[in-house]
Amino acid sequence: MSVSEKTLLKLANGSDVRGVAVEGVSGEPVTLSPETANKIAGGFAEFLAKKIGKKKSELKIAVGHDSRISAKSLKTAVLNALTAAGATAVDCGLASTPAMFMSTVYDEIKVDGSIMITASHLPYNRNGLKFFTPEGGTEHEDINNILKIAIRTPELKGDMAKTEKFDLIDCYAAHLTDKIRAELKSGDEPLKGMHIVVDAGNGAGGFFAEKILKPLGADTTGSVFLEPDGHFPNHIPNPENKQAMAAIKKAVLDSKADLGLIFDTDVDRMSAVLSSGEEISRNSLIALMAAILAPHYPGSTIVTDSVTSDELTEFLEDELNLKHLRYMRGYKNVINKCIDLNNDGTVSPLAIETSGHGALSENYYLDDGAYLALKLLIAAAQAFKSGKKLDNLIEKLGQPAEAKEYRLKIEGVEDFRAYGQKVLKDFEHRAAQQGIKAAHPSYEGVRLVFSDGWALLRMSLHDPNMPLNIESRDKGGVGKITAEVKKLLTGFDALDMSVFA
Repeated sequence: MSVSEKTLLKLANGSDVRGVAVEGVSGEPVTLSPETANKIAGGFAEFLAKKIGKKKSELKIAVGHDSRISAKSLKTAVLNALTAAGATAVDCGLASTPAMFMSTVYDEIKVDGSIMITASHLPYNRNGLKFFTPEGGTEHEDINNILKIAIRTPELKGDMAKTEKFDLIDCYAAHLTDKIRAELKSGDEPLKGMHIVVDAGNGAGGFFAEKILKPLGADTTGSVFLEPDGHFPNHIPNPENKQAMAAIKKAVLDSKADLGLIFDTDVDRMSAVLSSGEEISRNSLIALMAAILAPHYPGSTIVTDSVTSDELTEFLEDELNLKHLRYMRGYKNVINKCIDLNNDGTVSPLAIETSGHGALSENYYLDDGAYLALKLLIAAAQAFKSGKKLDNLIEKLGQPAEAKEYRLKIEGVEDFRAYGQKVLKDFEHRAAQQGIKAAHPSYEGVRLVFSDGWALLRMSLHDPNMPLNIESRDKGGVGKITAEVKKLLTGFDALDMSVFA
């Protein structure tokens, strides 16, 4: 295998492709060039043709992108590859990742597959490709297959004059506004009287304020960073970023808004801020979405990632009479588990990660930040009209007193996954010898149960490190649990314990 082939295969990132697309950052050479994107797009065309049983010349494939500075050059390369393959290529321009999936659904465009050029919340010099078929997003195995095809696919120049154009975001925004109007049943401007601000982080999410909230009658004064800017000059467009959340909180409080919404770069994630300045993210976002869905799906199962709090479980099960299934990290893992449950007859309306990725069974199991925002808006408008507040829905949700995450690097071993699995096995065995119980079932890592909290040690999805999450119901409890965990981890020479210093 040549070096270029190795570089190509290393672009696999879970269920999509990501790499460095722009020069200028020391130590980060370009790995996703226009030539590489061209080859990968050609690989997707062949993959898609085989998957759906069509000739490449019969395919119709949509292409969209977020606001990154490398978007134009990569899009040109992708469109060249598709037209060279004989496919009908549709340029959707600036778009969101969920909208690109919906291009396989809408009658107005109805493509066989789509490509979104994005690297989500990663820095400005990165970019990537996400792929969709009418069945949904690609899986990790699909990405490997696409890249293997790309290795033997030459760079090709097509006829760009044959590229069609379609304003997908207008179609997508109209779809969402129609759903909100239908649900609220109060005319063309059901959000009139409400003040809602948006922070798009200079990504692709500015349309939500301009094409959804304003037409629905909302006052969006005080919204920030709506203009696309691929350098992301104000903050990282990531709802998990503290600076980003501080920005939307400030926008809400400064403008005295009823609600604030923040999206990541490609709008497949979101978080919110209430009028009080309280952040609705992680456990709070999960709880709020579950509370909104509970009356429509009584007794159903909410699937989350593994790092959610015990307080969330208590709220879901004791207050909402739902079931809580903690599953593996990785939004595709959570979504696929939700799909499996429904296919097996267990009603599960929501798959959601603490990162803000959330997918509803009623919306094609699509992780869609704008659709989550739609559900919040409907609930907020209903509360507003009845003189209540959105936060009334989660007023009984408890919060841990303390929480901390450590990342322990695995260094100097060839097979870091095998080493990590041995650490986990020994970690659980040592805990049992000390009389510390492990929670079962655990779909990821080892979760130890303490009298005042818990600790979860697991393998990272992609990297040679072991994240350790600790929460406590008592002040000072995280320190005590950390001390116990450190004792259980002594003697693993390849595990970097300096994070505890």
